[in-house]
Amino acid sequence: MSTLVQLYVYDLSNGLARQLSAQLTGRQIDGIWHTSVVAFGKEIFYGQGISITPPGGSHPTRIVEMGETAIDEDTFEQYISEMHQEFTAEKYHLLDFNCNTFSNECIAFLTGGSIPDYIKSLPTDFLSTPFGAALRPSIDAMYRHGAPAGLPTPPPEATRAAAQVSPNPALATGLLEAIAARAASGGPTGSYIPTPALTSPSTPDTAGAKSCADPTSFQSILKDNRAVIAFFTSKTCGPCRVIEPVFQDLAQQKTRMNRGVAFTKVDLGVGTAAAIAGQYGVRATPTFIFFLDGRKTHELRGANAPELRTQVDLLIYEAYPPHPHKSASFPAIDSISLKPILFTQIPNLDTLLSKLNEFIDSVSPWTGVLTQAQVKQALSKTVIPFLEASSRTPPPPQPPTAPFDYWPALVSSLVSNLTVGDLFPLGDIWRIALLNPKFSEWSAAKRDPQNPLNVLLSKALESKDVPRNYLLTVLRMLSNAFSSANLARECITSMRNDLTAMLVLSLLHENVAVRSAAASLAFNVAAHLQKHRLEKIESHGNIDPEDEDLDWELEVISALLEAIGRENASEDIVHRLTASLALLLRFSPYTGDLIPLMEVLRSRSTLTGKLQKGDGGVTQVEIRKLVTEVAEKLCP
Repeated sequence: MSTLVQLYVYDLSNGLARQLSAQLTGRQIDGIWHTSVVAFGKEIFYGQGISITPPGGSHPTRIVEMGETAIDEDTFEQYISEMHQEFTAEKYHLLDFNCNTFSNECIAFLTGGSIPDYIKSLPTDFLSTPFGAALRPSIDAMYRHGAPAGLPTPPPEATRAAAQVSPNPALATGLLEAIAARAASGGPTGSYIPTPALTSPSTPDTAGAKSCADPTSFQSILKDNRAVIAFFTSKTCGPCRVIEPVFQDLAQQKTRMNRGVAFTKVDLGVGTAAAIAGQYGVRATPTFIFFLDGRKTHELRGANAPELRTQVDLLIYEAYPPHPHKSASFPAIDSISLKPILFTQIPNLDTLLSKLNEFIDSVSPWTGVLTQAQVKQALSKTVIPFLEASSRTPPPPQPPTAPFDYWPALVSSLVSNLTVGDLFPLGDIWRIALLNPKFSEWSAAKRDPQNPLNVLLSKALESKDVPRNYLLTVLRMLSNAFSSANLARECITSMRNDLTAMLVLSLLHENVAVRSAAASLAFNVAAHLQKHRLEKIESHGNIDPEDEDLDWELEVISALLEAIGRENASEDIVHRLTASLALLLRFSPYTGDLIPLMEVLRSRSTLTGKLQKGDGGVTQVEIRKLVTEVAEKLCP
């Protein structure tokens, strides 16, 4: 059952920022935003530590629907409990680690998304103004030794210093003092004191055109975006009012689809915007100037809506050309299911426990935070009953629970006392546990090197002579980690180096069962990445190479091609390896960079070699279709 997730957004300036900011800073600041997350009938926010209140006692400026979460309330409460250690009052910083940092973490955990960009972007935007730059040293000084008690506000001398660099010092002082007074009185609600974080949207949506009124901010926009469309306008310009709705509509549509594309409105009557116009020779309005990588590429004068749309599309096409494989036909690759390959077989748990207890009893002396008796009791009274309940068919009416926070100490004690060869029952226990959604989400939230998944994987990489049974168990355990999208993301990001080392070690193993498990893990990695890329293409129209890692992709593709070439025992393994290769190559943002490597590795001949009759050749029709398609369409 899914649960609605909302983001409550409060304006601590009570509308003053929207009314006065352009006069003070040369930039439109629509609010001083505080955010909180609302889910499971609770409003959660960060300021003087993490606080939780019933929603409805406050009046947010706006409510943003963040989607739904499949995570249950107990798992979320456990996550918040762990977050208390990270989001302490002492760590709070007005600009760098604030309520919006916390809200973004919570939204990512619950939905996999993030809070709107306009809420995250203001610290950079605000500090680019003389007003913000003058205030920054005082803000840093306030938090140098931890957050001050109560709601932090700039000291009077900082307020005066920042005000003096504003075009209107009196108004600047009034605005800062009004925000401080409102915050000190309890912010948007008297039931708690929200902690402000500075943000500067130009529109309520996350997409759209941003106003710009000074050369420094304009250069910042050019620097931060590949493609920029600048609309030079003025309040007395009639044609400007006619064309502006078209410009705003394009901005909403195109910036939502393409990160790195910016639309900015330069009103010549605001701030020092006339200096921007002078820099680019703008003498009449409306004028549109198009920039690619900071360089002016085209200028359009007048209110010509069709031509404006055409030039915007041309600029974005040049900045972000569609992937060369987007419109091509790949029937065999498109038929690949992206569901992860999971190892769901449940062994006799009593036998598994008996074997593990036998290994535990053989150790002397025993070291660690838990005694042998405590370890055995935890296994028999907590772990095994949880696995039994989780694997029961049909599942029990009440989902099984267990105190998972105790388990890392359990794993640590076992790993520090048992030999690698005796750890395979523990790896199998973890493999089974990861099939439980609640347990896998707990594992995803356990972001530290002592996460048992990290510990068990690291143990398998300590030497080249890892016992086959432990290697096989760890590979299957890692494959099952992909039963959870959140845990899969953690594996590919925080555990990427060890995960890759494990694949390279195992894909060429002499044992066919190990190679099969490694091929399954490789497929799960590639399938997860393919889902992520498809989402990016769906929402943004392209994939930004900066979001991925070329060196990692080269290493994995090289390992897959070598494994395909050597695999002569199992068509099923060839199938999984080829599917993995296909998913990595299909929408790779590095298509041009990969071609030289693919040629050196003789990728096409490696694959077509699998179509030959005889030893190592594949005979199944579906596999042959896939191998042929990858060889002919994706390999140079």
